Amino acid sequence: MKKLLNTLYVTRENAYLALDGENVVVYDGDSVIGRLPLHTLESIVTFGYTGASPALMGKCASSNKQIVFMRANGTFLARVSGKQYGNILLRREQFRLCDDKTRSLDVAKTMISAKLRNSAAVLRRALSDHAARIDAQAVEEAEEKLRADAKRAFAADCSGSLRGIEGEAAANYFSVFDNLVLRDGPEFRFTERNRRPPLDRINAMLSFGYALLCSSCVSALEAVGLDPYAGVFHTDRPGRCSLALDLCEELRAPLVDRFVLSAVNMRMISADDFVLKEDGAVLFTDEGKRTFLSLWQDKKREALMHPFLHEKIEWGLIPHVQARLLASFIRGDIDAYPPFFWK
Repeated sequence: MKKLLNTLYVTRENAYLALDGENVVVYDGDSVIGRLPLHTLESIVTFGYTGASPALMGKCASSNKQIVFMRANGTFLARVSGKQYGNILLRREQFRLCDDKTRSLDVAKTMISAKLRNSAAVLRRALSDHAARIDAQAVEEAEEKLRADAKRAFAADCSGSLRGIEGEAAANYFSVFDNLVLRDGPEFRFTERNRRPPLDRINAMLSFGYALLCSSCVSALEAVGLDPYAGVFHTDRPGRCSLALDLCEELRAPLVDRFVLSAVNMRMISADDFVLKEDGAVLFTDEGKRTFLSLWQDKKREALMHPFLHEKIEWGLIPHVQARLLASFIRGDIDAYPPFFWK
């Protein structure tokens, strides 16, 4: 369990939450693993299948505090809140932000600039760890261009310009991505980013990982009361979770891309975990998908220092922290949205 931004995050799958006086108590079986005064919390987010006591849910509802229930894999399940609790004011402000081209562009520039800096950091890590095994000159040139593009993105004067910079930077990043795949043989070679369908094993892994990340971002935004479908960078389309896709951008390279590379380079995924279709599509087998999901769950439990909060938290909580920071900015509690920077 972890308290961040006045929110209690309970990540143990078999944890049970109960009320003891004015305290929320977290049990693992018969053992108490945590206790916090309820008045210090604004909300509780729990990942698991055991649940919470009716007394705690009633107390939170009457105190205008919400409990958000997530499945263990991070998907949104349900929210308990009092009759006076609502997110209408937050969502109205979110819609005003989305409709204001200047304000929405400012947030989008921050997110995309962070994405490009994080992509450059992934290349820099490869140069630091494996310079002798890769085309170091090509990777270094791509990294330098990404850092320059991050500055250009932050200074973009319109959404069209920002999308153009992001598109060019993504092409530059993926042009050297195969250098980061250290495994011999043609099975995991990467030539270009493709999807719908993915045409090689690396693209299949990237697409699946991005889908998992997007699902986590949708759940995180739902948990804080934001509309996942009203974005600032991705345009609105029916059924498109634009804000979740926006939130994904700064997390793609440090979370999904590095996870995929580690899984391949450390031989945790094999060529037999995929099936090649007649139309050229490359998809996971059922067993391969189970392996990927198991490794992904392990990755989400790894801890890192959050660059803004300066606290150690699990990777799986990063989308939730960023969603809460975004909500705080939209409400006016903080002056600017602090994106996630991976070092």
